Amino acid sequence: MAASSPGRVARPIGLLVALFVVTLALRPQLVGIGPLLPRIQADLGASHAVVGLLTTIPILCMGLFAPLGPLVAMRVGPRLALAGCVAGIVGFSLLRAAAPGLVAIVATTVGLGVAMGTAGPLMSIVVKERAGERPALATGAYATGIVAGSLIAAAVAVPLADGLGGWRGALAVFSIVSIGCLVGWLVLLSPDLGRAATGWVRPAALPWRSPLAWGLVAVFGLQSILYYGTISWLPDAAVERGWSETAAGSLIAVMHLVGLASGMAVPFVADRLGTRRVQLLVTAAVAGVGFVGVSVLPAAMWLWAAVIGFGLGAIFPLCLVLPVDVARRPAEVGAVAALMLLGGYLISGIGPVLLGLVRDATGDFSASLWLLVVLSGALLLAILTLTPGRLRHGVQPVPTSDVAAEPA
Repeated sequence: MAASSPGRVARPIGLLVALFVVTLALRPQLVGIGPLLPRIQADLGASHAVVGLLTTIPILCMGLFAPLGPLVAMRVGPRLALAGCVAGIVGFSLLRAAAPGLVAIVATTVGLGVAMGTAGPLMSIVVKERAGERPALATGAYATGIVAGSLIAAAVAVPLADGLGGWRGALAVFSIVSIGCLVGWLVLLSPDLGRAATGWVRPAALPWRSPLAWGLVAVFGLQSILYYGTISWLPDAAVERGWSETAAGSLIAVMHLVGLASGMAVPFVADRLGTRRVQLLVTAAVAGVGFVGVSVLPAAMWLWAAVIGFGLGAIFPLCLVLPVDVARRPAEVGAVAALMLLGGYLISGIGPVLLGLVRDATGDFSASLWLLVVLSGALLLAILTLTPGRLRHGVQPVPTSDVAAEPA
């Protein structure tokens, strides 16, 4: 294949492996810190609210700094831009593990969040440039890497802390492993060619006026609310119903394991089977059945956790491929992805807080669980707005005056 065609790659397996490997490094410092928060709080003598910033700050940054990703990509190319983000994650994570006090730990967490947020849209740009014919498959590869990295980090954080004498050692190990992910990315993926590397196209403006782009924000935000709300409160809801803390925590492990499997399987066939809206509707409906089941038949919560995991695990990569579907050029893909992540992650922060407020107001988790059912219904309605015609029409490109001349 011609090297001048950025939408094609001669070795697609290498691209898939590269995307999987590099995204393993994007979430361990966020997800893995969750099980360590009690130790961090005891070590620093901080309040629950202050220690909670260590998880809240990166999530907010993943939205706020997403628009920075396309700007960096247009300067140095998405390959080096993503490498720089992973290097930032490694550097700030090591500094945080060694930071002497709470202020320094929070400050390094902000730097960590900026690197995570900047990385967000870059994978979509890589997929558009190098896997234009199989966008769902390539998106599934990096979505699987994100989920796998999260699952592994959550599973090994406490054992690592036990074996290394504390939470700092566990976070340092995550950073060291991420160095290997960075090296793998640079080795497996060839240097950028074409418009993103040479500056043929200027960064596209965020599509603030596009109803379709805001539809993507709604879909991504609602599925994120369901995910973060579930992992935050489903174990507590199970404990409230008489489960042990160990058994209740295992519900989230089941959810992630099944979600990892569906997140790998669904994108594999998504480019060949059905329309994107049908795929989104089916997977969202499966998750909705799981949420109804948790409320109606809580005795079978193991089953419902698996059903929810299947639905949310599959819809996540399908949402991530939407910017590739609706934009023509890599710069426009980056702009759509940045807006989707900006709005979606800011919306997702509402979920755990809202569900917790409902729990406090009503005295148990019944109303909160039914609220998840309502939100899953809202997700289905948002997906229905993504008609095949609107998806085909896509997000309108930037005016031609904003685009530099391209080679024939």
